[in-house]
Amino acid sequence: MAASLKTAAVDLKAAAARRLRRGRPPVATWKSRILAVALLATAITAVLTGVVPLSPTISFLFPPSTFPTSSSAYANSSVSLLSVNPPPPPLSRHPIPKRAASRPSPIRNRGSAGVNSGAGDAKESFLSMSPDEQLRYAKMEIENAPLVVDDPELFAPLFRNVSVFKRSYELMERILKVYIYEDGPAPIFHTPELQGIYASEGWFMKLMEENWRFVVTNPSKAHLFYLPYSSRQLGLTLYVRNSHNLRPLSLFLRDYVNMIAAKYPFWNRTRGADHFLVACHDWGPYTTTAHEELRENTIKALCNADVSEGIFVREKDVSLPETTIRSPKNPLRNVGGGKPVSKRSFLAFYAGNMHGRVRPILNKYWGDDEDMRIYRRLPNRVSKNMSYVQHMKSSKFCICPMGYEVNSPRIVEAIYYECVPVIIADNFVLPFDEVLDWSAFSVVVAEQDIPNLKNILLGIPLRRYMSMLAGVKMLQKHFLWHAKPLKYDIFHMILHSIWLNRLNQIQLQQ
Repeated sequence: MAASLKTAAVDLKAAAARRLRRGRPPVATWKSRILAVALLATAITAVLTGVVPLSPTISFLFPPSTFPTSSSAYANSSVSLLSVNPPPPPLSRHPIPKRAASRPSPIRNRGSAGVNSGAGDAKESFLSMSPDEQLRYAKMEIENAPLVVDDPELFAPLFRNVSVFKRSYELMERILKVYIYEDGPAPIFHTPELQGIYASEGWFMKLMEENWRFVVTNPSKAHLFYLPYSSRQLGLTLYVRNSHNLRPLSLFLRDYVNMIAAKYPFWNRTRGADHFLVACHDWGPYTTTAHEELRENTIKALCNADVSEGIFVREKDVSLPETTIRSPKNPLRNVGGGKPVSKRSFLAFYAGNMHGRVRPILNKYWGDDEDMRIYRRLPNRVSKNMSYVQHMKSSKFCICPMGYEVNSPRIVEAIYYECVPVIIADNFVLPFDEVLDWSAFSVVVAEQDIPNLKNILLGIPLRRYMSMLAGVKMLQKHFLWHAKPLKYDIFHMILHSIWLNRLNQIQLQQ
């Protein structure tokens, strides 16, 4: 064996010398490499099986004590050394340091562990901040929002400032925590109504109480405190029919607030300024009047957002969209499907009761106009050929006049059915007005201009109308209810408006 190794070595040296004489580098050919590996394998096998004694060099590299003495363990060693896949590397005496992991996404979980933060980001290390410090940080970040260009999820023309909205929404997702009071008897509390024209308050209650991202069980971590009552259920439970007396409703809510103020310390810290309620019934604002702090300080998300009555306050309260839900199991039924502009046969459409101060005037001037299609109620002779929804999808404009109060579910219906809304309600704060630019997708007409309504609509250039109609279609996603909320949908838009108005209370140091 030793003679064979010596002969092989001589042959390799001779081959290397021939390559040098030919001007080639002394690198063994593939045949030489295979021969060398085969000879080395044979030598090692012989050493390990005791055929030949170990030379001093090989004994130093491969001490006998590190290998088993059984020859069967190495019966196929030459095959493994010559296989296509290389053998695994030997274990190191020192562990190899693990590769640093990439920064994880912010953790979003329900509980009282604190606020989400990006790992390793000192600027967003919210865990060390108090809730008020987190709000101050968020407000400062929003005031210095980075410029947003061509965001694939947001249609910039719909917004007053899409950059500010996007940054505020991102911070809401990362920071905001809400504590929900468990107190309160059913059905007035914790009993969402998911059908009808007042369903907005019920859907918000349901989705908020099921939420895992924003809700915390530890109130010391909360930025907002939710009073989960239903103005609709409050009226059904306590109002005496035809009494015209809302005092029992407001007294009930006053007593409830006094109870939680006595039981918990949270109300008294801010006099209710970090608390909020969500009420869609017309009577929602009046149920707060018996408690001064509830009326003056609490953030009220109201469908009846009328600034003329002194209850709803801009930049503190939130205009809640009034959404008609006909099927709670399918809240998106009939959404979309508006006809092309060339097939919209009516200039404008309205059908409904004629109560309140605006609708009788609308009917007086335009009730007999063929282009305007204004109906007291949609007649049977008409509805059997074309339904209410089909009328909206076939009209260029949908008239949304106030009723007894300023709010109307027709505004959101027009958005659902892809019809440009025409809003007639003085003193009405439009939903999400703090972030949306309603002039981009709707027409707001003063009550005194109803006699000139047709000329106003005909005076809108086609190009302008097409832009508004496209805006309505892009706007739909922000007004849709989902069984499981989606990013930028109506649940998140309502919560964002409440979050933004909470930030309005925060003073930054000059």
